[in-house]
Amino acid sequence: MKTKIYSLAFALLALCAGCDDFLDTESLEKKTTDIFPKTQTDAEQMITGIYSSLLYVYTEPEQAPFFIFELAGDDRVGGGSTSNKGAQSLDRLYNNGTSWMTQLWLSYYSGIYRANTAITTMDNVTEWSDPNAKNEYLAEAYFLRAHFYYELALVFGQVPLVTTTMAVNLPKASADEIYAQIADDLVQAIKLFPNKKYGQVAEGHVSKWAAEALLARVFLFYTGYYKKTDLPTLSANVTKADIQKYLEDCINNSGHGLLPDQRSLWPYTNKYTAATYQYCIDNNTPEWVGEKGSTGNEEYLFVVKFSNTSGYYTNYYSQNGSKNFYANRMQEFFGPRKVTGNTYPFMAQGYTNGMVCSSLWYDWLNDPDYAGDYRREGSICNKDTELPNHKGDPNKEVEDTRFIAKKMIGIYANVDGSDVNYSFMYGGQNDSQLGNNQDVIVIRFADVLLMHSEITGTADGMNKVRARAGLPAITYSLEALKKERRFELCFEALRWNDLRRWGDVEEIVKNQTGIYIKNRNIDAKYEFHPDGGFMERYKATGGFFKIPESQVTLSNGVLEQNPGWEDKWNWLKLPYSTL
Repeated sequence: MKTKIYSLAFALLALCAGCDDFLDTESLEKKTTDIFPKTQTDAEQMITGIYSSLLYVYTEPEQAPFFIFELAGDDRVGGGSTSNKGAQSLDRLYNNGTSWMTQLWLSYYSGIYRANTAITTMDNVTEWSDPNAKNEYLAEAYFLRAHFYYELALVFGQVPLVTTTMAVNLPKASADEIYAQIADDLVQAIKLFPNKKYGQVAEGHVSKWAAEALLARVFLFYTGYYKKTDLPTLSANVTKADIQKYLEDCINNSGHGLLPDQRSLWPYTNKYTAATYQYCIDNNTPEWVGEKGSTGNEEYLFVVKFSNTSGYYTNYYSQNGSKNFYANRMQEFFGPRKVTGNTYPFMAQGYTNGMVCSSLWYDWLNDPDYAGDYRREGSICNKDTELPNHKGDPNKEVEDTRFIAKKMIGIYANVDGSDVNYSFMYGGQNDSQLGNNQDVIVIRFADVLLMHSEITGTADGMNKVRARAGLPAITYSLEALKKERRFELCFEALRWNDLRRWGDVEEIVKNQTGIYIKNRNIDAKYEFHPDGGFMERYKATGGFFKIPESQVTLSNGVLEQNPGWEDKWNWLKLPYSTL
């Protein structure tokens, strides 16, 4: 059957939203699967189009899985102002609107459609300048489809499983069916990818090693959360022994490794910022890895890349009109507000979402296994000591813990006495929104080492990560592994799903309830709403969010809403707010 590349009328969920622009470099109004793709260049453009679907959700950060997972865990609180209901809803497992997260749904199903198209039509190509390119492009399509489905499954639980370009109206698939497809796609990707080592893979593209690492992450969540022994595929199960082999292949053969100092990963150590940032001066921090260009970061396995030339567009996915496209708006959302006092080097054009839960700071500070760990102050800014003159916007700010995260935030550089967006010094824009293009790390090598320790029950990988932080080796235990993941990987969107798979979600209530906050400049203590409590909501929903109601309606009853989302769990206001 001939399929138009630019348009496909899915009856279900507007699944093809954005299919008309899945090649961003060329108009495809007259292209169909009868004539496209034909050349290797066509195939490459198809794969580029799949990657672009990773970016659309960041125009609405509160719907981006990274932001969702960060706010849902215990190491950030909602923060922001009384108008930032999205962040506060994620923090409390509430629903922020009838069709909240529509942008996530449409963006990711667009990516799935594009991946399905690439997988289905790759054999159309008759001109290959590189005979190995076909398998590599197919592997990328399988990997990205698996990634989209995995993050949809983490956010919504059971979702429709679409593996065709045909117009379909499907109910939710079971968790077993979804994870079998995810695992099968990743196993296919591992088989198809060439054994290109780090440095040989194009910047921003995934590899065999990323597929092995993502399969391990999927295995750990599925077997932990669903209480299973193995991970199903469409043919044979993936066992723990299989995962150990995949991780050891990645560790031993990928060419990836740990950077000498973890702080090199974060842009505040770039030379234009570090020269005038007192923390970097006092601690002689190493050079930001971004100074070395695309081949300088051996720790990255999979990151989402953003553009230096982002602009404002009215796009297919936006629910609110014109949005900044191909920029990382999360840096803006996590940044401090600018009213009074210096915030250098953190860009004070933000919304103070996701203030750091003070329990993380004090748990880290008081743990004898982490005495002298530079990662604490390298990851968290204590405003009282680092930014004592910054008072923020006390008339608006809520849930101000006085701690902000340093890993994902807008960064200034001081150039000739003026503060500019640091990315401007690397060819970006001096703009508090369009100039934010920090990579979103999905998988890095430290996580691979920690997953290997967890899978094998041995301390080797964990102690390599600790050694990088200047800490002595310790004996393996699951509790030690949990602490190391919390501290090494904080603010990288992993904690929420770690807690879920370990059955430790009550840590959220324990770590957040009663911590000191300022709420519109009034001293207060953090509270959950007194409507039965966070854990009641978690038990009713399984930690999965409400499917956008518009998508349920479009399916004419085929798609069922997730359980536990009664109207009483729609957002009202903070328990200590008068607004």
